[in-house]
This record gives sequence, structure tokens and C-alpha cells, in this order.
Amino acid sequence: MILDQMIFNKSEAKVSFEQDKSSEKPLRSIAKALSWRVIGTLDTLVVSYFLTGEIVLAASIASVDFLTKLVLYFFHERIWNKVKWGK
Repeated sequence: MILDQMIFNKSEAKVSFEQDKSSEKPLRSIAKALSWRVIGTLDTLVVSYFLTGEIVLAASIASVDFLTKLVLYFFHERIWNKVKWGK
């Protein structure tokens, strides 16, 4: 479909490309960070429990992991959003 647009209607392809270049809103970055962290935290919880055998310790590790990586991922997304390469 994209190839057809590029070949047969170059102006539409350019518009589509321009729309794809637009920046993501911070709220989208937050939603992506939250959804990814839920998956990552469940993984951390399971691995921590497997290694320690203690659910309270595993939950503590998973909680700290959730908060720190949520913040790191948000800023990672915002920085990459400013990078022009690959857009």
C-alpha cells in the first residue's frame, strides 16, 4: 500500500510521511511506559520470587523496579522523540 502511494500518487505519500514525522504527545509516552512496565514488573516479580523464594521480598524488588524504570522509560521515549534519524 505504501509502495503504491509512492509510485502512483507521490503527493499523498508525502502527506503520509509528513504525518508520520509528527511528534508523539507526552501522554502517549506515559501510556506506553505504563503498559510496558506492567509487563516488565510481572517478569521481575516472577524472577525475584524464583530466586529468593520470598513473595514479600520479590514484591519489594518489583515495586522499586516499576517506579525507577517507568521514569527512565518516559525520558528515554521523550529523548528519542527528538531524534530525527529514521523518521
